[in-house]
Amino acid sequence: MVKEVGEKLVASNKKARHDFLIEDTIEAGLVLSGTEVKSLRAGRASLVDAYATIDHGEAWIEGVHIPEYTAGTWTNHPPRRKRKLLLHRREIDRLAGQVSRGGYTLVPLKLYFLDGRAKVEIALAKGKREFDKRQTLREKQDKREAERAMAKRNRGEA
Repeated sequence: MVKEVGEKLVASNKKARHDFLIEDTIEAGLVLSGTEVKSLRAGRASLVDAYATIDHGEAWIEGVHIPEYTAGTWTNHPPRRKRKLLLHRREIDRLAGQVSRGGYTLVPLKLYFLDGRAKVEIALAKGKREFDKRQTLREKQDKREAERAMAKRNRGEA
């Protein structure tokens, strides 16, 4: 059997980068059942309402929607269940300390396969206020306009 190599993106949470200020990112493994893995390999998942928590020294991810496997039978999984994250004790303790201090939350950014193993990228994030979101969009637009003007100037158009 051929072993998978490289990274295969399954789902990403684009809205998280808009709604949160990302401080730090961590890669974590995911504990999944068989039909969940098959459904993910088919590229079906959603991170829209997902978040991560730390309960009693264990990291969990909740709200991830992995639809039932279409060829599955009575052994299918529930689409939105609490799934355990695989992290080192030091990482869990550090994240728990930062989240408990207040203002921070754990948000999943992307779900992917790395060399055949399911991984999730989690961000330690702080919520943005409405004016921060507008300012970010304005900076993005200004940058895009500047790049467009430079490209136009480099082509020789005036």
